[in-house]
Amino acid sequence: MSLPIVAIVGRPNVGKSSLLNRFAGRRISIVDDVPGVTRDRVTALAELEPPLELDTTDTRWVEFTDTGGWGVYTTEDTRVDDAGCDLASLTSDIEGQIGEAMERATVILFIVDARDGVVPLDETVVDLIRKRQLEDRVIIVANKVDDESWEPHAMEAAGLGMGVPQCVSATSGYGIRELREQLWTRVEQAETPADAEMQVAIVGCRNAGKSTLINALAGEARCIVSEIAGTTRDAVDVRFEMAGRPFVAIDTAGLRRRKSFSGDVEYYAYHRMLHAIRRSDVVLFMIDATRKVSQVDRKLAQELQRQFKPTVLVLNKWDLVPDDTDPEGFAEYLTRELRGLDFAPIVLVSAEEGEGLEDVVTMAFNLREQARHRETTGQLNSVIESILKHRGPSSRLGTQAKLFYVSQVATDPPTIALVVNDPKLFEGRYERYLMNRLREELPFSEVPIRLMFSKRSRKGLQDLKTGQ
Repeated sequence: MSLPIVAIVGRPNVGKSSLLNRFAGRRISIVDDVPGVTRDRVTALAELEPPLELDTTDTRWVEFTDTGGWGVYTTEDTRVDDAGCDLASLTSDIEGQIGEAMERATVILFIVDARDGVVPLDETVVDLIRKRQLEDRVIIVANKVDDESWEPHAMEAAGLGMGVPQCVSATSGYGIRELREQLWTRVEQAETPADAEMQVAIVGCRNAGKSTLINALAGEARCIVSEIAGTTRDAVDVRFEMAGRPFVAIDTAGLRRRKSFSGDVEYYAYHRMLHAIRRSDVVLFMIDATRKVSQVDRKLAQELQRQFKPTVLVLNKWDLVPDDTDPEGFAEYLTRELRGLDFAPIVLVSAEEGEGLEDVVTMAFNLREQARHRETTGQLNSVIESILKHRGPSSRLGTQAKLFYVSQVATDPPTIALVVNDPKLFEGRYERYLMNRLREELPFSEVPIRLMFSKRSRKGLQDLKTGQ
């Protein structure tokens, strides 16, 4: 699927991220007054409506790309990160991402601040555009124009030689309809994006290799990779196609203990990561094979279980471990340390060397198929009755468990509802035993299963049978 790309560029704090969120209809980019919050290229799909005067209902899909603010990546207060690394070293990477976004774009939205007026950094961005001979792709947008009274102030931007600015307010929505229509006329019709694209969230501790994996899949420097911890802030969506199968990989901020968060930006990045997990079909849990499993890894494992997410344990940097390391022994170690994820498959990779990538993607598609499988009621009854007959729970008073009805009521995750005589009989150890046996007998061997026990009642049983 190839969509027109609209790159959003400009100096810091002119509202680029707010504009992306406005077009997307949801919060994607982190918005903060601190310069340099956006570093990677953050993307989102949006549907553009045709101009009102045209006799057509054809909408056009585009991919918006938010870029880092040009020219300012540090402040006096944030020159050095918590690990003592100079953040200014990211300058060439960020500017490289901005330049790459503009080169690929069908349309470039050059954003200026109508309230601040034209400043030297705006002229620097203009020089960059002219140096790359991209003037014909530019629409200049004067942001923070809340009403008509601010439009005369916005006209100062016409002096930059990029045309008459389109006046908008990303916050209030003023002028956004007109900008959408202008974009519609500048892009060609493209195939509507498939809703069936698999969403894969890549999560893990800082410097586990998440961005390196994205770049290895893309075959280019799509995300900034740096030894500076916390380089990635937003959840960055990148679209791929492998063996004819499209999917979206979401690179997320590296996780660390919440008490170590350094400011609002890291707090927002953490919640972007949680949201990426929620909207994903499969999670790639990146683990650095050269380090011991940390408390942060364990907390993340608990979060994945809480959300019932199909998970691939991606053991990265395997090329750096000692040659005599036993993979099976390492797998047993992970099972002990990441309790509750013993069913999750493990893939050994080296993102830096590009090894094991196809295995990771193939496994992700496999897990999505398992999570979307729906088993017949007849097969479920047969399997569970057999398990109960072989080993069923009982109370200290000798009460025997009875199964009255069972049905799979949902997928993603596979959710099985069981109507029994006493749900308390199935709590604790027996529920874990039943879960493991179901993975052995049903095609859910590597994904989480949700079991719902309820006591028999005529109304509840009737609702289950009718699907209400």
